[in-house]
Formats: sequence, structure tokens, C-alpha cells
Amino acid sequence: MSDAAAYVRLDRVSKQYAGITVVDAVTLEVREGEMVVLLGPSGCGKTTILRMIAGFTPASGGDILLDGRSILDLPAHLRAMGIVFQSYALFPHMSVAKNIAFGLEMRRQSAQEIAAGVQEMLRLVKLEALAQRLPRQLSGGQQQRVALARALAIRPKVLLLDEPLSNLDAALRQEVARDIRILQREGGLTAIMVTHDQDEAMAMADRLVVLQDGRVQQIGSQEDLYERPQTPFVARFIGHSNILAGRLQDDAVVLEDDTTVRLAERYAGGGACTLALRPERVTLVPPQENARVHGRIELSTYLGSVVEHVVTLGAATRVVVRNASSGGGRARVHAPGETVGLDWNDAGERLFDATDRPVPPADGIEKNSGTRVTSHA
Repeated sequence: MSDAAAYVRLDRVSKQYAGITVVDAVTLEVREGEMVVLLGPSGCGKTTILRMIAGFTPASGGDILLDGRSILDLPAHLRAMGIVFQSYALFPHMSVAKNIAFGLEMRRQSAQEIAAGVQEMLRLVKLEALAQRLPRQLSGGQQQRVALARALAIRPKVLLLDEPLSNLDAALRQEVARDIRILQREGGLTAIMVTHDQDEAMAMADRLVVLQDGRVQQIGSQEDLYERPQTPFVARFIGHSNILAGRLQDDAVVLEDDTTVRLAERYAGGGACTLALRPERVTLVPPQENARVHGRIELSTYLGSVVEHVVTLGAATRVVVRNASSGGGRARVHAPGETVGLDWNDAGERLFDATDRPVPPADGIEKNSGTRVTSHA
């Protein structure tokens, strides 16, 4: 992305607390009208980044620009950011309408402008009938809609969302996620959201930013990160890949207990490596059939749309396999201790070298097929 296309730009932004780096030289560009989601486990620095953009936390280094101008020296209330917090942060003694009006009143708008703005926001979040209720009289989803309306009422240049769905139950989370995404798209809002939930991130983002230990691991679309993860961490975090450490030898990965896993692709070189396997792209086959590795069923569970299998390879390596429970070739529940074969094609695997960089397939070499695996299962 060119600088000209960036509406919000973070240029090597860092944050240290007591000499400990929690955000490490993060560079990120967000287009106008784009929803970017910062995704990662607790402690990865994503909320600190959001707070630095909002102006609540000063950056230790780097620069933050809005529409080409640095905002580092601007206090939070002058940054034109609308913020939706995890805890909603509604004023408990104020009605829904008064909560929404608060930001407009702070900007000294006229009574007529405030009334019109509140009514517009109430219609937008479908809460007209609840305008005079207090927050304690609302459901969690309704409170989140009020928080969103209050943030949008000031017509922010950027909408910041800090774990906005984490306090909602699963069904409501999906509904509110759709509402936020529709409002963001229809309004052409530039939005940056923080979450640790990959399903939320996948459903809501135009682009994802995966963070680990304060550093950006990968930026891209859902398809980019899912199909082409650039590190084992991204492969594990986006899609919950099985991560197997071993050494690349001939056409296989040899695990630490000498279990040999035959690969779908052929790769040049050798040495220490990490194999990532997508659970839904691995299939169980009878042990007498050609397989990439054999194992024993530890647990097999019917979960509705899928059957999930936990398979032990060799001495103690566990692999999770998820197969559709309906349609052609539907999966069945297997008995504990049953010996099975595992198979997949090249789309199911991703190989990384000792420095966690992707290992590309060797050019001009036929894909590996037809050789029975050596298994110590």
C-alpha cells in the first residue's frame, strides 16, 4: 500500500514499560473506509496499539499519522476517534439517549443538533423504543449497541473497537458482529478493532494483522493468512493448524521419536523444520491403505457438522482431524485405540524451516505420491 492510500499510518511505533518492550516497531497502514482487525493472544500488544492510536497511552517511539498528519502531540479528545470499549463504559445514571448525546454536548452542539443526532443514532442501532431506559435495564447486546451509537454520534474520523464482543454470549456475539460490520461498511467508516478471537476477526475484517510478543507476524486478507501463513505461529493461530516439529529428510518429516510423516509435496534441502497440518484437510483412511502416517485414535467426538478426532502419532504426538459429518464420504466416530491412516494433499500442509520461514516446494519435481509411509504408531 502506498503512503497516499493510507488514512491511518503507524510508522515503527513502539512502547516500553520499565524497560520491557510490549510493542516493537509496528508499521501499519489502514485505508479510508477499511476495517482492520488486530488479532493475537493476550499480552501480544494489540490493545496497547489501540490505546496509542486513541491517545490514551503515549508512544515510546515512532509516529502515528491521520490523513498524512502526525497526531502524536494531539490529546485524545482532539483526535476525532470514536471508541467502543470491552466493558461498554456507559454512564449508569444516564438514559440511552443521554449516553448517546454526551459526546455531542461536549462538543457544544446546539440542542437541535444534539436531538437530531441522537435520533439518527437510535434509528441506526434500532433502539428508538429504548431511548429513556437506563443501561441496567438493557441486555448486553443492547448496551453494546448504545456504546456503538455513542461512538458514532460524534462522526469520528476513525472508529476504534476494543474487544467489543467479548462480554456477549456466543449467539449474540455473531448478531452484534454482523451489525457492526454492516454499519461500518454502509457508513464507509475507517475502523480498527482488537480481538483475540479468530472467528470474530475472520468475519469482520477487510484485513487482519496477526501479532505475537509485540511484533507483526503477518498482515493480509483472511485467505492470505489461512492459505499462506508466513510463520508456524500464524498457521496455528489462524485455523488451529497442527504443528509438528522434526527434520526434513528425503520426502518426509521425521519427528523427534523417529515417526516418519510422508509429505504431499517435495521440498529441496533438509534439516530442522516445522510441519503445519490443517485439521479439516486431513482425512482418516483405513490403515491398510496408502497413508502419509499411521496413528491411534485417542478420542473421536461427534460435534454436529463435523466429527473431531484426536490421533496419537508415534509415542505422544497428537494431531487433531476434523471431517464433515454429512455428505459424500461423511466421517464416522472411531473407537479409542483404533489404528487409522492419515492422508492429505498439498493444500493441507505448510512447511517451515529452522528460522520459521516458509519452505517452498522444489521446482520441477513431481508431487509425492504412491509411497507407503513408515510408521511407528
